[in-house]
Amino acid sequence: MSDFQEIAQQFTQYYYTTFDDNRSNLAALYRDQSMLTFESNSVQGTSGIVEKLVGLPFQKIKHQVATLDAQPSSEQGGILVMVTGALLVDEEERSMNYTQVFQLQPDGHGSYFVFNDMFKLIYG
Repeated sequence: MSDFQEIAQQFTQYYYTTFDDNRSNLAALYRDQSMLTFESNSVQGTSGIVEKLVGLPFQKIKHQVATLDAQPSSEQGGILVMVTGALLVDEEERSMNYTQVFQLQPDGHGSYFVFNDMFKLIYG
């Protein structure tokens, strides 16, 4: 079995760097069976997910990961990843806290794709 913690860390770094630089480049991480739930709104499939992410109402964003936990999630090699952190959008000075959970699945070619992605801002 691969080192799931290392894979989770590499994935998370790549995901947030790509999200912060150019969200449309995240398309390669999703498949037609992938599902995103963003603030309780769900969308399935690569094109719908990318459309949702690109259409978010901000121009600039910076994710700051605070915690990252990972577990093997299936006998097929899946990895469950839970992230907490803060993000800054546009010219805001106060960060917003968030949590995000990814279910990664092996793609059969030595890499992983996002099967499930759930994102929530934490208020209060």
